[in-house]
Amino acid sequence: MATSDEKVAKSSSGVPRNVRTTINYYKDPENGIEHAPSIAGKRSTFVHPSIDFDTIVTDITGSEDKYTLDSHGFQLHRHVSQEKEFFDDQRIKDLYYPEVEQLLFEVTGASRICIFDHTIRRPNPTAASSDDERRPVKRAHIDQSEWASENQVRRHLGEDGPRLLKSRYQLINVWRPIKTIYKDPLAVCDSHSVPDEDIVPVKLIYPDWVGEPCTILPNKAHRWYYKSQQTPEEVMFIKRYD
Repeated sequence: MATSDEKVAKSSSGVPRNVRTTINYYKDPENGIEHAPSIAGKRSTFVHPSIDFDTIVTDITGSEDKYTLDSHGFQLHRHVSQEKEFFDDQRIKDLYYPEVEQLLFEVTGASRICIFDHTIRRPNPTAASSDDERRPVKRAHIDQSEWASENQVRRHLGEDGPRLLKSRYQLINVWRPIKTIYKDPLAVCDSHSVPDEDIVPVKLIYPDWVGEPCTILPNKAHRWYYKSQQTPEEVMFIKRYD
């Protein structure tokens, strides 16, 4: 999501600040050609035809409890973590993973939790090339398609996978800012406002794995939200598959 620094910075007193901005969407070439795959680690392969679409992003400040995983596909939850810096991967797994697991049990009521990955996004001015950076993703997207979600269950839950696929399961992102956000806040879209025909799966090729995130076509019916000046204690749960 692209926003002006000024508009975001003014949200300081608990008063919601809606933002008029543009969302970067996929531009359908309308030639019947399948979307080209992306290659992990090769940033240039993630560049696809795009269009900036004017919209208003609603600030959920003051009405956070209205938005839940089931009603909108996202939910804000307050939690203070012992992890503050997020530099050491092993420390994250040893300290932060158990915290997140407990949070997910509390928020979802799930009978089983499997944490299989984490991504730290921050600018890297010393990166030798753009391929070495993990900056915020500034385009509308869904992390995984239905096909990829099923594959994740099979991949990470082994022999239990086929059985679990016959019951209800969810893939949920737990998104926490490392510092209070004053620029480039996270925007989330009401899942019920996005019809299936707006979702375009894209293969993502890893050396030993094939994923499938989704890019999104523009639609004025999409309803976008954000939390102004989101702090590290304000964790956003994002349902990417149910």
